[in-house]
Amino acid sequence: MIRAFDPADPHAAPLVGGGPYRVVRRVLAGVPCLLELPPEGQPVTALCVVYHGAWAAKEGKLGVYAALAAGRAGVDGAGVDGAGVGGAAVLLPDAALHGERQGDTPPDLNAREYVWESVRRTVAEAPALLEALHTQAGADLGLDFGSAFRSVPLWLVGSSMGGYVAQTLRHTLPDAGFPVARTAALITSGVWNEPQVRVPALRAFLDTYRPVTHMAELPVTPLLLASGEADPTFPLAAHHAPTAAAYRAAFAQAGADAGLVERTFAGVGHYTSVQMRDAVLDFLEPGRPPA
Repeated sequence: MIRAFDPADPHAAPLVGGGPYRVVRRVLAGVPCLLELPPEGQPVTALCVVYHGAWAAKEGKLGVYAALAAGRAGVDGAGVDGAGVGGAAVLLPDAALHGERQGDTPPDLNAREYVWESVRRTVAEAPALLEALHTQAGADLGLDFGSAFRSVPLWLVGSSMGGYVAQTLRHTLPDAGFPVARTAALITSGVWNEPQVRVPALRAFLDTYRPVTHMAELPVTPLLLASGEADPTFPLAAHHAPTAAAYRAAFAQAGADAGLVERTFAGVGHYTSVQMRDAVLDFLEPGRPPA
């Protein structure tokens, strides 16, 4: 339903820089999700899927990338007579075994196996999640994806464990019919040295998708690799440096050096800082003013 509001006293809604957006909850292909959407009646210009870290939940990312949903009208007054020009649909799923899904956790996993079982399941279910969003993107959510669901850019953002997911989906989703336009991997690693992971299926997953040993198989679509310089979980020398070096070599070999953006943030530990978030927004939509 599209409603008319008085411009002098509009609807009290979630705002970014004065631009409104919507928040809804849906269960898509069995995955509890939150969605941040452009205002009713405005087109969806991109789909951004945001994956959280271990022992976290989708709610922790609510509002972090909402500027994408509010669109240009939310940050620079774009549009006609104050009307918005649309924005991204920001999809915030609970990773497998997290949030509302903790009850699915198998017994007898150690802490690292728990993380990687979550990653494995989250990667496996991603195509069905995106298909479910497509099937519910009509009357239920009031979304307009244009001529086709896959016609809008697909962006992936992942922090920490979510960075494992995003790096892997960048590899797997194109084969499932979902080409990924841009990926932001934050406070994460592509080294994947996991001696505590002993479950055979998880060892196989690590060996199949470990970024630093499979660069030749990975796409060279634009990638932001961002880390905190004071991150105790992923120290730069052990994680960011070898991961960035491997990506750098792969992008250079493909003649696509400009597609890789490397950033580190002084004083930032194991969290997504404001400046890091702003770097993601600028990477996904170059030229966007800071949120």
